[in-house]
Amino acid sequence: MTRGRPGTVAAGASAAGGRELPRRELGAFLRSRRERLTPGDVGLPDGPGRRTPGLRRAEVAELAGISVSWYTWLEQGRVRTSEQVLRAVARALRLDGAETAHVLSFVADDPPPDAPTWVSPNLLSLVRAMTPHPAVVLDPHWDLLAWNAGYAALLTDPARLHPKQRNLLWLVFRWPPARTLLADWEQDARALLGQFRSRAARRPRDARFAELVEELRCDADAARWYDHRETAAFHPSVRCFRHPTAGELRLRYVKLAAVEEPGHHFLAYLPDDRAAEEALRRLQDA
Repeated sequence: MTRGRPGTVAAGASAAGGRELPRRELGAFLRSRRERLTPGDVGLPDGPGRRTPGLRRAEVAELAGISVSWYTWLEQGRVRTSEQVLRAVARALRLDGAETAHVLSFVADDPPPDAPTWVSPNLLSLVRAMTPHPAVVLDPHWDLLAWNAGYAALLTDPARLHPKQRNLLWLVFRWPPARTLLADWEQDARALLGQFRSRAARRPRDARFAELVEELRCDADAARWYDHRETAAFHPSVRCFRHPTAGELRLRYVKLAAVEEPGHHFLAYLPDDRAAEEALRRLQDA
């Protein structure tokens, strides 16, 4: 990559307000990751005269092979840039896979389109057919659009909740039983919040995201992790539950994109062993 000022746009060029907000979020994220590094982390000498934590902007620019001015404008949210430049910056900042994917999601100026508010009969039939295995359909805000009896038995029946509370994030952080129901609550909660934050960052004017963030900030753990700009990517995993009547269950967490309904995801909990299979059937029969 050549040094110097990339020629994507002129410095100070204005964009529509809705497009500037994601760039500012990207800049704030890059700054937070720059400030957590030390010169030693990237093979640089730790010389005297450092008054602030982390790397200097000039050091990141040097490592990424771009000009200091351009990197400064990037952190300030003043410019758009290419995937090539962002990959170079991600390498310089030692970002992990989830953080790199988060950064690259800002290459496109336009946010992803709105998902439909309905669930197709085919997907609804699939959710119901999964019983006794818990299954649910989520929209991009992690709102629960459809669920089956297995899901209601494992957690709680969303039909009994206020419509604004029918949300996976709300259940994990604001529904008190979640902290004992999920055996690895902190690990699972932080991963979910990181995935949510990555999506919310691309929709700064989305009223539902703003509403959920405000609600999550009522929880001290969620507020702290959100302010740290933690991000995460989805990975299939085994989640352990401590159910008050079914006991301990090991369930595989499976998430699939709904091709017919862009933006919707099908989420299911599948038994990881025979004990979990039998426990789910007992829950359904209870």
